[in-house]
Amino acid sequence: MNRYETVFIMTPVLSEDQAKETVNKFKDILKENKAKVIHEEDWGLRKLAYPIQKKSTGFYYLLEFEGAGDVIKNFELQFRRDERIIRFLTVKMDKHHVSFAEGRRTGEKKKKMPELEAVTI
Repeated sequence: MNRYETVFIMTPVLSEDQAKETVNKFKDILKENKAKVIHEEDWGLRKLAYPIQKKSTGFYYLLEFEGAGDVIKNFELQFRRDERIIRFLTVKMDKHHVSFAEGRRTGEKKKKMPELEAVTI
């Protein structure tokens, strides 16, 4: 089982109920494909870096899940078909990404790298 993280942006014209319905649709797609949702975060309405489809804001949502590799193809196809989604990105998480994400959730601070001493020659 691989671990993935997907961030998707929904159009800002959705009501709160419509946004929740959209999120539930994609969580159901994962469950149908025997994937397990590990973590989810609602980032809310945020300004986009550049206009997309003449929109300057969007509702951001993050899903972290575990599943087989063939889950992604169908999952991303559903994103492309849904007119409420304006952008999405799915990333396969390696062991460093997983530990960083778990630390971010628990509020654990990253260990600092030891300082190197300057050597004069």
